[in-house]
Amino acid sequence: MRQLTRLELIALVAVCLVAAIAGVAHYAGWSAVGTFAIAAIALGGLAWIVSLATEQVGEHISPSATGLLQASVGNLPELFVVIFALRAGEQVVAQSAIVGSLFANSLLVLGFVLVVGAHVGEGRVMRFQPKIPKDAATLLFVCVFIIVLVGLSLSAGDPASHHVQAISAIAALLLLSVYLAWVVPEVRNAARPEAPAPRIGLALALALLVLGGVGAGFVSDWFIGALKPAIAQLHLSQAFTGLVIVAIAGNAVEHLVGVRLAAKGKSDLAVAVVVSSVAQIAAFLFPLLVLVSLTLSTTLTFALPPLYIGALAVSAVTVWLITEDGEGRAYEGWALVVIYAILAVVTLYE
Repeated sequence: MRQLTRLELIALVAVCLVAAIAGVAHYAGWSAVGTFAIAAIALGGLAWIVSLATEQVGEHISPSATGLLQASVGNLPELFVVIFALRAGEQVVAQSAIVGSLFANSLLVLGFVLVVGAHVGEGRVMRFQPKIPKDAATLLFVCVFIIVLVGLSLSAGDPASHHVQAISAIAALLLLSVYLAWVVPEVRNAARPEAPAPRIGLALALALLVLGGVGAGFVSDWFIGALKPAIAQLHLSQAFTGLVIVAIAGNAVEHLVGVRLAAKGKSDLAVAVVVSSVAQIAAFLFPLLVLVSLTLSTTLTFALPPLYIGALAVSAVTVWLITEDGEGRAYEGWALVVIYAILAVVTLYE
């Protein structure tokens, strides 16, 4: 049985050290900006540990169980961040964090994947199987449909607009049913092209998973605790903080593995990693958080500001148009990155 690489061991120690420093910063009353920055770095590292542990646990169990495990725990850091934000009454941050994760993965990360993949691809074109991107686009469109419908109801002021929380809860349950209808057959039919030997034992893999999950819970609390004073000192908007900083720290960092896969010429796997994450956030994590928020003092619904509604709709269409033919070119990837950058700039001034 192989072991973790030396670089991975160094990274694990470094993440644990940064997380410990974040705890010291929180309890010792360090500056809010310093605590905020350290906790953000620790969150990104813990997201990587959760991803690594999930991958290694998957080498010991069936593909179907692995798929469900990834769907359940792959977004633990972001799940904790949003829950703690809602508990602290930071609805804008929580809302923009979950929506920001959709933008970060579907625009920023996928964009870089296409740029890198096209650079190493034959004829400067990245070629991949279009099935998974199409599936992800379908799930994303269902989520966006709910968001647009709620937004139109609120803008029109019709009777349904007075029941957004109830509508969101029902829609969340239905959206989860769509996700299950997609993911269960997918994981049942999953077949591994090869079965590499696990690099670490199951006990150690589970221990890393627990370490990443528990650590993410604590660091998320410290992160949110320093959030409000830090963004006040930095003169950042809550929208920018959630859309860019929280989204990248809590989710997108772990999926930069897609860029590395693209650089190695593994186009199908690179695209699948990123777009599957988009599908999970849109049809699993978002509705799950809507339901969980019902137990908190601050609730999360599908009611979003018009800026997010329009940006989500355009982003969903753009991602579908770029990936539906199974080919990606560098300029298409760069276009996705630019769209994300423009959106980030707009939220910076909100």
